[in-house]
Amino acid sequence: MSQEKTEFAEFFQASWEPCLKAVAASTGSVQLAEDQVAEAFARAWLSWRKVRRHPAPQAWVVRTALNAGASWWRRRIRELPLAGHDAAAPRDVDNSLDAALLTALRHLPDRQREVIALRVFLDLDIDTIARHLGIAPATVRVHLSRAATTLRHELSPSQPMEADL
Repeated sequence: MSQEKTEFAEFFQASWEPCLKAVAASTGSVQLAEDQVAEAFARAWLSWRKVRRHPAPQAWVVRTALNAGASWWRRRIRELPLAGHDAAAPRDVDNSLDAALLTALRHLPDRQREVIALRVFLDLDIDTIARHLGIAPATVRVHLSRAATTLRHELSPSQPMEADL
């Protein structure tokens, strides 16, 4: 196996799960995320010489996956549904992603979901996220703060009522 293939294989092994989690958190669907991440890794392999020099190759894969999903949706909007025949059969949810967390993430605005996914699942720093998304670091901090507050509120057990005490 050539050096380039070995390097990509190692990158793929180390990056598949965090990228999948980041995209699933951003899209709210593990099934959709699997398709988008597979497409992104295929594109990464085709452009591996460029991608491996990227300052955050995992972020490149996530952004490419999200872009592939957006392109798919744009094409899909122009299609006509076939009276319920387009509905996909439900698949098992990835056990490594908490269903309550995915539900809470779906309720976040798109940018907050992206920032959380890049920070939590890819462990990127604020400046890298800002460069990757083309926004200011202060804006990333605001999105992180707002998203964390919302998630904390949605995922924390409800407070007992005084009558329950």
